[in-house]
Amino acid sequence: MNAQTQRMQVAGPAGAIECAIDTPAEVRGVAVLCHPHPQHGGTMDNKVVQTLARAFVQLGYRAVRFNFRGIGASQGAWDAGRGEIDDALAVVASARDAALPFALGGFSFGAYVASQTAARLDGVERLVLVAPAVTNFPMAPVPQDSVLIHGEADDVVPLADVLAWARPTPLPITVIPGAGHFFHGQLQLLKQLVVGAWHR
Repeated sequence: MNAQTQRMQVAGPAGAIECAIDTPAEVRGVAVLCHPHPQHGGTMDNKVVQTLARAFVQLGYRAVRFNFRGIGASQGAWDAGRGEIDDALAVVASARDAALPFALGGFSFGAYVASQTAARLDGVERLVLVAPAVTNFPMAPVPQDSVLIHGEADDVVPLADVLAWARPTPLPITVIPGAGHFFHGQLQLLKQLVVGAWHR
């Protein structure tokens, strides 16, 4: 993301997991961020995931991105979303600081992994889910204070499907008019929305 980004590896259930860590001047929390579908070009360097990292750094959180198994320098192979949750749990175990608030975020497939990871942990401060892949993966129930952002013109995960998923809870969703799945030309707005929602 920038010259100060620290690259490291942590031990995971399928081997080493490649991580990228961005640390603010004053650390008030830790956030682990999950990337989109590994079989469709998703990596921790995805622009939306990097945008989430920038938002969390602005909020004072150490932002930890990582590559799921079989991506980049992470060892192992695609496990249809099951092992990827285990990868996230391994990164959380390595990155989490008991003295600091802890948050989870994810984009698309990564939002599914973040929801399932949060459901297996205690003490998650808050979730940030961007364009959650509700059509293809079983999202876990998420708290009402979760930050949900979706593009009106998302052609990968239709807005109507996300509304249907959120309706029973009901979960508020911030919709960016005209935005597609990858928020082209809208990344600065996405960052501002995450930061603004966090303060509410």
